[in-house]
Amino acid sequence: MTRKGEIFSGLSVALVTPFHADESLDEATLRKLVDFHVESGTDCVVPVGTTGESPTLTHQEHDRVIDVVCEHAAGRIKVMAGTGSNCTAEAIRMTQHAKDAGATGSLQVAPYYNKPTQEGFFQHYKAIADAVDIPHVLYNIPGRSAKNIEPATICRISEACPNIVAVKDATGSMDQASQILAASDLTLLSGDDSMTLPLMSIGGSGIISVAGNIIPKDVKALVDAFNSGDIAKAQQWHHKLFPLCRDMLGLSTNPIPIKVAMALTGMDCGPLRLPMTDLAADELESLKVTLKNYGLL
Repeated sequence: MTRKGEIFSGLSVALVTPFHADESLDEATLRKLVDFHVESGTDCVVPVGTTGESPTLTHQEHDRVIDVVCEHAAGRIKVMAGTGSNCTAEAIRMTQHAKDAGATGSLQVAPYYNKPTQEGFFQHYKAIADAVDIPHVLYNIPGRSAKNIEPATICRISEACPNIVAVKDATGSMDQASQILAASDLTLLSGDDSMTLPLMSIGGSGIISVAGNIIPKDVKALVDAFNSGDIAKAQQWHHKLFPLCRDMLGLSTNPIPIKVAMALTGMDCGPLRLPMTDLAADELESLKVTLKNYGLL
């Protein structure tokens, strides 16, 4: 089956948002991150998602990050702008801004806190798709949004909205992913680094990665090995990456561990913004051991 979101297959990386010491946006470092991913062979960058600390950004800052990334990408790499909101009108406004800035498409997180009904999810996404004609990716992450978008609802959204082309699945449920793949032509992307290979084995097309902020070439190697039919090599990469993903990303709430890891590995992107706080001393030592075991320190 040809899936309608193949434009976003492969490795997308959920970018951190760099800040100066005073917590203002560090646009120069943001541009360097885009260059790093172009040079590393990353297929797409995803600014102002969860990893980009989007809940702590003002609307003006949110728009500015997308502007900078799109401008600096300059067609060298795809941009999937995080423009979801728990306010449908605000999601439409941000998504229109991203389209005007030149984004390839948008990432639309499930409306958080509101806990919509399944009909509410449908109407929310249909309103966005109808208002802004670019490819959209649904982001289903019940652990953050407090409500699951059920597979039947996702398939209904796909049928009603041709420009909703993919789903980022962070449910951890292989059954749910299988239901979506069997009943729709949506492209499925893993929302958890450790689930990349399992989801690709049932028909997924790639990953929107957090670990890819520091090891994009390795994550890309797993995806490419699977796509080339070298399953043994893909398994080798999975087993190499798994301890890093488990022990780094499981230390604390995303993006705390990855932002600290970037600083430790020479890619300092500045402080976290409250309510995100730094790792505790024992967590920091654990992270250093994890990075050393992988060969990054």
